Amino acid sequence: MIATNRSSAARQLFPAILALVGTAATFTATAMPARAANGPFYSATLTRPMDGSQKVIQKGVLWKCEAAQCSAPRDTSRPVIVCARLVQKVGPVTRFATPAGDLAEQDLARCNEAAAD
Repeated sequence: MIATNRSSAARQLFPAILALVGTAATFTATAMPARAANGPFYSATLTRPMDGSQKVIQKGVLWKCEAAQCSAPRDTSRPVIVCARLVQKVGPVTRFATPAGDLAEQDLARCNEAAAD
């Protein structure tokens, strides 16, 4: 009789255990993209390399630069605007990219015009 009670209790706990495992798996899958969003989104190659590692803050975006390579997390502005803000601080760039790809040539030229201002 005691064995029957234990197996009955185990059967009743099984759905709860499955629900907990499912919840944990769903939470993990949902939280992973949020962690990736904190990493670099923009990358830029400077015309003139900086000395060593430097951090540049422009309109609330923290750029981390090492020699001629800079990267920053995503901003709410369009990429060409973010690029223009960067070149106002560090000078012209030869490349500006997001995970979607490089800026088009005409957008890169518009971006670099901001360096002259």
